[in-house]
Amino acid sequence: MTASAGPRLARPASGLVAVVGFLVCVEVASGVLQGFYTPVWREVADHLDIRAGDVNWFEAAQLIVSALAVPFLALLGDIVGHKRVLLIATAATALGSWILVVSPTFTAFLVGYAIQGAYVVWLPLEVAIVYRRTAGSGAQDRLTRRAAAILVVALYVAIIAASLASGNLADVLPVAGMLAIPAGVVTICLVLVWVGVEDRPGTHDAGFDRAGLALLTLLLGLVMAALIVIRVLGPGFWPAWLLLAAGIAVVVPFARYERRLAEPLIDVDLLLSKRQWPLQAASFLLGVSVLGAQVPLSTFARTDPAEAGYGLGLRASAVSILIAVYILMAIVGAALLPVASRILGPRVALIVAALLVGLGYGLFVPSHGSPGGVLVNMMIAGVGTGLLVAALPAAAASAAPADRTGFATGMTNTVKTVGGAIASAVFAISLASTGVSTDPAVVDTSTPTPLSGYLAAWSVCAVTAVLAGVVLAALPRKPAPAERA
Repeated sequence: MTASAGPRLARPASGLVAVVGFLVCVEVASGVLQGFYTPVWREVADHLDIRAGDVNWFEAAQLIVSALAVPFLALLGDIVGHKRVLLIATAATALGSWILVVSPTFTAFLVGYAIQGAYVVWLPLEVAIVYRRTAGSGAQDRLTRRAAAILVVALYVAIIAASLASGNLADVLPVAGMLAIPAGVVTICLVLVWVGVEDRPGTHDAGFDRAGLALLTLLLGLVMAALIVIRVLGPGFWPAWLLLAAGIAVVVPFARYERRLAEPLIDVDLLLSKRQWPLQAASFLLGVSVLGAQVPLSTFARTDPAEAGYGLGLRASAVSILIAVYILMAIVGAALLPVASRILGPRVALIVAALLVGLGYGLFVPSHGSPGGVLVNMMIAGVGTGLLVAALPAAAASAAPADRTGFATGMTNTVKTVGGAIASAVFAISLASTGVSTDPAVVDTSTPTPLSGYLAAWSVCAVTAVLAGVVLAALPRKPAPAERA
């Protein structure tokens, strides 16, 4: 018995390593998507003949589509199997990426970039795959946290490589040629997922909540429509605020409807449990800085101070170096997750990480006039960001029932993307220079964005990160699986 036990225990370990290895390839593709575009948004804006501030609408559109897709795809993963849904999400991402290559207008690019947002569900699905794979190991939570840290490190290494590559290719390739690179990488990723990730059946026997998805779509659609109207017609146009109020009001019937269902799209009772709601709320607040601040940081760094009176006037290659250092510090943060959790405890480690993000963005307000000052700010925020991005999905998985891990990890990304989408739209409004227009393509692109818009964006990022730390303090001190209310 003893002699045969060793090989049987060795096979699952090696199998887990192989699975994580292929999932690392997926996160490499995710890193390419997240790192390649940021240094060259100025070139994309010029290619589409739009103002740099309106690039935020691409992020807003992608994030809102992601917010709608992730709960559906995460639940579908629990039902039909996480690999199958990972394939669907990767195929959609590849389609959106290739649309960008051939998009000649603002609208076409907006559609392609929105479809590409399916990649946001990759990491939650991967964490769910690992969590299921380690069931019965006796160290499921620890192995999941370790795998999550590895995946996030791979993600950030890929972001660094992609940002450096795009920054240096900006002066060599046309925009369409540059955009073909991430599209090709995602296509290769699709093949790797097909052949390398194990296929296991779903564990959650349920139908699909179409009415819940419709209500969620209405809720997010009204909120985003209100923000778009405010951008186009100005904050003085009072019907826009009615749209916003209507969107917020939909939360009540949506929650009531979902709570009546045995198998809802959004498990409200689980999300409101004492071990889940702080994690989900913190994910929402984290999305403001992690997803909403990317474009403002890039466009600020590219702004010529001789023309606007502020900015760093950097070329795409120099911006890519700033991004690389930021991501490197995020890698450090992600790699510190197991150590920080062991020394401080998972709860305190999360709180400290959120406060670091708040400190980093808060420093942008007084210190933004030099590359060195901006770099220090980004390094501080990067450490906290990396730790949070790695820790929140793993914490949500360990605080969920075994048949709802995909949903719980998926919701951390869903609420994060909602936060990022709303922030991107708000930042697009704050970064608008003068006047209004119904078509971003006809705006006077020579008018610089006001500095006050950037200061407002950074202040919002700092405040929401600190609030995330406050919310995380509500987590129970002793970890234990969450139960449905």
